[in-house]
Amino acid sequence: MEKRELTCIGCPMGCQITVELNEGQVVSVTGNTCGIGDKYARNEVTHPERTVTSTAVILGGDKPRVSVKTASNIPKDKIDDVMKEIDAAVMKAPVHIGDVVVKNVCGTGVDVVATRNVEAV
Repeated sequence: MEKRELTCIGCPMGCQITVELNEGQVVSVTGNTCGIGDKYARNEVTHPERTVTSTAVILGGDKPRVSVKTASNIPKDKIDDVMKEIDAAVMKAPVHIGDVVVKNVCGTGVDVVATRNVEAV
C-alpha cells in the first residue's frame, strides 16, 4: 500500500489530503473537506494535469507579446513541450481574447488561446 500526501489546490481551503493507493489504484482519500478535494486528489495521483500560462510574440501590435493559456488542462508531463511550442508561436496583430494562438498544442487536443487584446499599429 502506498500513501501520498497532497495539498489540495481545488479551492481556497488548501486541505492536507492523504491518498492511499494499491497497485496504482486509489483505495481511499482522506482529509478533504469537500468533493472538489476528492476529485483533485484522485486525478493528481493517477493523471496529473495543469493549465499552462505564458506569453507569445506579436508582430505589428501595440504590445510586443500577448498573454496566453491552454484552453483546458494538459497532462503535466507535457508542460515542457507545450512551453516550447508556445515560445515558437508568432502571431500578427490584431489578436483578441479567445483567439487560437496554437491549435492542438503538442497533440493534446487542447488549444492555446489569447487572454488579452493586442491591437494593430
